[in-house]
Amino acid sequence: MSLTASMAGYLTRKSLSGEKKYPLVMMLEPLHACNLTCTGCGRIREYKPTINEMLTVEQCLAAVDDCGAPIVSICGGEPLIYPEIGRLAGEILARKKHIYLCTNGMFIRKRLRDFKPTSRLFFNVHLDGLEKTHDICVERDGVFREAVEGIKAAKAAGFLVTSNTTIYKETDIEEIAELLAYLQTLGVDGHMISPAYSYAAVMTKEIFMSRDEIREKFRRASSLLERYNIVTSPIYMEFLRGERDLMCTAWGNPTYNPRGWKGPCYLMTDAHHKTFKELIDNTEWEKYGHGRDPRCQDCMVHAGYEASAVIGGNKKLSDTWKMFAWTVSGRMGGLKGGKPAKAAGNGNGHSNDKGHSNGSPSNGSSTEKGTGADQASNWEKSRTPSQAEATGQENGVLRIL
Repeated sequence: MSLTASMAGYLTRKSLSGEKKYPLVMMLEPLHACNLTCTGCGRIREYKPTINEMLTVEQCLAAVDDCGAPIVSICGGEPLIYPEIGRLAGEILARKKHIYLCTNGMFIRKRLRDFKPTSRLFFNVHLDGLEKTHDICVERDGVFREAVEGIKAAKAAGFLVTSNTTIYKETDIEEIAELLAYLQTLGVDGHMISPAYSYAAVMTKEIFMSRDEIREKFRRASSLLERYNIVTSPIYMEFLRGERDLMCTAWGNPTYNPRGWKGPCYLMTDAHHKTFKELIDNTEWEKYGHGRDPRCQDCMVHAGYEASAVIGGNKKLSDTWKMFAWTVSGRMGGLKGGKPAKAAGNGNGHSNDKGHSNGSPSNGSSTEKGTGADQASNWEKSRTPSQAEATGQENGVLRIL
């Protein structure tokens, strides 16, 4: 429950100080290089000209201190190919921060020795479906299996592990339920879900959803996924289902990368700032958000709205109780009942011809349009990766490793 206590203390101090705009989660990108070219990822495309640049550990730590957020999400790129990731994580933990290390999972087994288990560190593994679907989303065979092996190794070594799933237009929610059921047999401690954002740099626009489609998708998802330890806040989930409105609070999840503090948000880039204060003071926040900037029209991503559940407007009288119940339940930190999950079961999570996982407790028919296999087929048709881009990514990763 250390994350709950840390966040509660932080929010109390900010409230007493009268500060209006402050961060909850810092998105730290020490590099943008990655070993994959995922279809829906805008990072590797937006920062292609500077893909091989990376921050020093000292630059990262200076930014962590500058920002002051209690949680640091180390992302990228693929953070486990950052040469000094172990030292970086150790230094951040020494500052009493909590870390979500966001990874595709392919290097967990190789880099696990660089870390020590602690309640302040989570390996957050990105999985967008069962084996066939996920490998198509990331444009490479074998990624799902290696990620699963990484999860098993991390749990066996005593680490906390969460999963992170992006929901696209073709996502089969029944398959995601089966994915979460399978991951729980591996001892995964919690699950994050969020709708995809239509990055300007991603040309395959048909995979993204409008706001109405997101709301419909998450209304159907709630009844299927509520049995699992979803660590997303209840207020944000209400927003995704269309039961309430929230205004974007992008400053709650600021991003720092080799170019500086990314403004206005994790998803859009209009400027890079030298300091966190410059990001806050020099960004015209009133220009951004739904109904203000056309790029924000269909955005409902957690990077813009998860913080709104805590520090945003449009609050209801019941919100305080909802958030209190959520935090004391342990779900905020991915720990159901405040205890880490233990690995169990021998399922392998591999899709059969119907998109279901072998060994999963769920085998009901899908309520979505098409099965997991249909979804995989649609992804196969929609993706148009550049061979030159993929080769460039591989060469960059090899140079770093």
